[in-house]
Amino acid sequence: MVVQNFVVDLNKALVFQVGHLGGAYEEWVHQPIVSNEGPRFFENEILEVCPLTTDETTKPSLASPREFLTRTVWWAIPVIWLPVVCWFIHNSVQMGLSCPHLALLVVLGIFVWTLLEYSLHRFLFHIKTKTYWGNTLHYLLHGCHHKHPMDGLRLVFPPAATAILLMPFWNLVKLMATPSTAPALFGGGLLGYVMYDCTHYYLHHGQPKTEVPRNLKKYHLNHHFRIQDKGFGITSSLWDKVFGTLPPKMDAKSM
Repeated sequence: MVVQNFVVDLNKALVFQVGHLGGAYEEWVHQPIVSNEGPRFFENEILEVCPLTTDETTKPSLASPREFLTRTVWWAIPVIWLPVVCWFIHNSVQMGLSCPHLALLVVLGIFVWTLLEYSLHRFLFHIKTKTYWGNTLHYLLHGCHHKHPMDGLRLVFPPAATAILLMPFWNLVKLMATPSTAPALFGGGLLGYVMYDCTHYYLHHGQPKTEVPRNLKKYHLNHHFRIQDKGFGITSSLWDKVFGTLPPKMDAKSM
């Protein structure tokens, strides 16, 4: 199914084309196209549904439930998941967990998420593939974001996919924690995810005015446009420092 010297037609649905690139996929996907207009993924209209928008790109005014399959407005993440975070934390409160203990577990959950964020980004999202289905799955998972980094509707993780992935993580937390502490710990991790996805969107589309978010934006865009195999942290560079994946220091001109 890999085609020698295959050329992707950007005017057609991309998902089932990229697999034909074979070993050339790795180079192709890391040559970003800077445009707020995202590519078409599927010929199927149910999967390739567009929300009603004010400018057809990054300012959705109404989201169709079907768009959660492939396209997601950024504000859907806090709207959907923050109530779930509160529900999990409330469960621990109902089981008698004290406020200091509760706060500690939530912070621990956020901290664990930062390691999971780094690990997923480095070892799964940047896995090297060259088979047809390997390329296709990688493009759906993360390659599309590197190829079209400014596509605002395919930047945060679709809620339907998140809901499916949450189940094994919740079962894992229940195995590792007590019945009263597991909900707070899991709620903290989920809160960390919400912070991550909102931060990620802001780093691409926001205009930070203060030094810390400005530096974080430069750090992340350096990962996209300069050195894609370094700088895997999104919300911070902590784990890049720990595991030695900090990018070489950017000079003043590139900053």
